[in-house]
Amino acid sequence: MRTELTDSRRLTGANLFWDHPSAVIDVRIEGAAEPFVLAWEQAARHLLETLGRGQEETCFRIFKGGASLLISAAIDALYSTCELNEVAWQCALDRMGEESEGDQEADLPAQIERLSAEFEAEARPALLALQCAAKQYGAPFLWDDDEVSLGYGATAHVWPVDGLPAVDEVDWQSIHSIPLALVTGTNGKSTTVRMTASIMTAAGYRAGLTSTDFIRVADRTIDTGDYSGTGGARMLMRQQDVEMAVLEVARGGLLRRGLGVERAQAAVVTNVAADHLGEYGINTVEDLVPAKFIVHRALQGDDPLILNADDRGVVAYAATLGNSLIWFSLYSDNPVIKAHLLAGGTACYLKDGWLTLAAGGTDGPSERNVVPVEDIPPARGGMVRYNISNALAALSIAISLEIPDEAIRRGLSAFKGDECDNPGRGNWFEHQGVRILVDFAHNEHGMIALADSVRQVNADRVVILIGQAGDRLDKDIGDLTRAACSMNPDHLLISELPGYERGRESMTVPGLIQDFAIDSGVSEELIDIFPCPKEATEWALANARPGDLLVLLALTQRQEALALIHEFLKGDG
Repeated sequence: MRTELTDSRRLTGANLFWDHPSAVIDVRIEGAAEPFVLAWEQAARHLLETLGRGQEETCFRIFKGGASLLISAAIDALYSTCELNEVAWQCALDRMGEESEGDQEADLPAQIERLSAEFEAEARPALLALQCAAKQYGAPFLWDDDEVSLGYGATAHVWPVDGLPAVDEVDWQSIHSIPLALVTGTNGKSTTVRMTASIMTAAGYRAGLTSTDFIRVADRTIDTGDYSGTGGARMLMRQQDVEMAVLEVARGGLLRRGLGVERAQAAVVTNVAADHLGEYGINTVEDLVPAKFIVHRALQGDDPLILNADDRGVVAYAATLGNSLIWFSLYSDNPVIKAHLLAGGTACYLKDGWLTLAAGGTDGPSERNVVPVEDIPPARGGMVRYNISNALAALSIAISLEIPDEAIRRGLSAFKGDECDNPGRGNWFEHQGVRILVDFAHNEHGMIALADSVRQVNADRVVILIGQAGDRLDKDIGDLTRAACSMNPDHLLISELPGYERGRESMTVPGLIQDFAIDSGVSEELIDIFPCPKEATEWALANARPGDLLVLLALTQRQEALALIHEFLKGDG
């Protein structure tokens, strides 16, 4: 078969393609895709016109090996439009002489009758009326299959989707927003979000955050798990006690559902590097860049898009946008920073051991030092440069939300970067001469940054524990392994990640890592393979000796690893 429908889903918010909620199908196409796409579009337009939905738009994206095919839809017609999209694709296959599930075109009257009934059953006029009024009044509006809400924080009102008020029953003047920032990127998202929340807290706000580990308001953890998508955004913004918020926005959620909120006051792209390639038609880093930049669709007017001037892909893509920008960099002489300041822009950078804020002007940039690097615990005196970059991103958010410098200093100083406020990201431990670093580095970009820090540590032996999920390309696993081996391990522990084989046979990925490590110069005698991270961690701790640095890349079973470390810290040996 030359073609296959691989996914059909709703995009409930602004997305890679446009600002409209949409139904999208991803299709595999061997050979020329354009004839299939044209046939799909013709079929989709015919169905839309026949069903009285000719106002809806279509668009598509062709990529190597397939295409994504979209139809815009009202939020009370997304499921039905997904059905329509699938019928249109099957009609396209019939026209192209491809195998399909029955002759869709011959059965078109019956399909149209079925679709008409589904659109009628899904219709929710009260929902659309409330959405329209919210836009008119500038009120935050969130919805899902079960609930609809207006307002954020203390003014949030939530109703069941089957019990919505009439527009004139809502006290629109009592509904308000709260300051909100979005953070995306390949690496550094979680740390930047948590640093930012610490700054918000220091400024006196009850700060809310979503992340891949938990959702929290102040010291109250609402739930644990991956809340970096639309569901986490809705849950947090409906909390009555949240006063200022920062959301981690991950690639998966952006591509699967789109943005979870319609509006934010600032958005960050930390960096873009190879990770999770081969999903949703994103096959290269060049494809991934615009996917990360979806967050800019939540900004209006002078709301700043905050970008990493040290990332070439980010710099190149930013030139195609019209957003107001704040750049950050580890280098005060970065050419992008210098040009931006000459044009009157705002930037944050590292200079003479300080996080520095600069504003351009006709008489040259004005600078002010905000916080010394030595006062930021996870920067470890400047050794961990990627955490300096994360702190610069958090600083940029804070100034865009008009948080005072003193609160920024206190917030960054209070952020310890330990397992309590940043679990699994650069957590350091030491006991009787053995140092332990627990980190989440899981792609080449993150591993290179981690290796740069590890090589600055004076250690008698470096022991590394590494694993990887099975849904990564062989090339990506090789790149990750080579980056890890640049730390010159004296012993390499490779672990299977049970439950994360994702289509590969058990122990296949550890075997690949071993082969890549040997190719990188690590002797086979210095490599051990374990069935799970817990057993590998037990071995590393049992065989540790003074002068060792254990680098434990805890992608799974992190809590088990931390529990073992705490037992080790209590011991006498």
